[in-house]
Amino acid sequence: MGSPVVEHPLSLSAALEHALKAASGIDFSGAEARPIGGGCIHRALEVRAAGRPYFLKLNGVGTLPMFEAEVDGLAALTACDAFRVPRALACGATDDEAFLLLEHLQLRPLASTEDGQRFARALVQLHHDTGEQFGWARDNFIGANPQINDLHDGWAQFFVNCRLLPQLQRARSAGYGGAVLREAEQLLERVPALFLDYRPRPSLLHGDLWNGNAAMDAEGRPAIFDPAVYRGDRDADLAMSELFGGFPTAFYAAYRAAWPPAEGYEQRKTLYNLYHVLNHLSLFGRAYLGQAERMIRALVFELRR
Repeated sequence: MGSPVVEHPLSLSAALEHALKAASGIDFSGAEARPIGGGCIHRALEVRAAGRPYFLKLNGVGTLPMFEAEVDGLAALTACDAFRVPRALACGATDDEAFLLLEHLQLRPLASTEDGQRFARALVQLHHDTGEQFGWARDNFIGANPQINDLHDGWAQFFVNCRLLPQLQRARSAGYGGAVLREAEQLLERVPALFLDYRPRPSLLHGDLWNGNAAMDAEGRPAIFDPAVYRGDRDADLAMSELFGGFPTAFYAAYRAAWPPAEGYEQRKTLYNLYHVLNHLSLFGRAYLGQAERMIRALVFELRR
């Protein structure tokens, strides 16, 4: 969870120490805190109190809903018991900042064939945790952007209404008009055609499964964190894992051996990853515009055939 600790000890404010103790029961008086790199939204600290390390996220008071949604997602993943998931120990806010206190895990990247196989088996188990509808009982966040999770009986309708439309509206509001939006309207009309012969189950998804949110713990158990959970097509997690790379080849081989994706996965992969590329366009700017346009055009072309 984060890059190696940077050697610059800090002190927590008295207000934060008090709030942490009130929320967790742990005395953080005089605790030693060290910044951890790797995150792009929140400040992250390793905090030692009473001889034990903890992982602490901090941000402005207005980000408390993000931390509350993360607690909810971690609880859902923990209940499935497929992965090692950090326990949320406290969540709240002082007058100046919101905080999320988590169990500190010793983690390393997936590297070996065995790592990939273990992670695949755990992901298959997670995806076999299914529900009755697509979506989630609450909205949450994908990166720093809100993620709408209104419950739907149909997957295609959910993905259009709760994934693509909100991102395209953000793109329009940011001034990204022209071809990307004109062709996106054609795409939205054609999305249901991808699911005429494919009926995915409402699987429990991590929701933001890139390699930075996946690891192995000190005992060699697969671990996941920073979730954006909802129930959806399991292929959406697989697709996200391919978007930025970093997972061992053995992971994909083991997953497909246990539960092969249905025909048409490559098209669905492009559709599902379009959501994340549009989200990156919203968060990080024009560098992702060309990629989004190419994905939309490719999907529209395939769906016209």
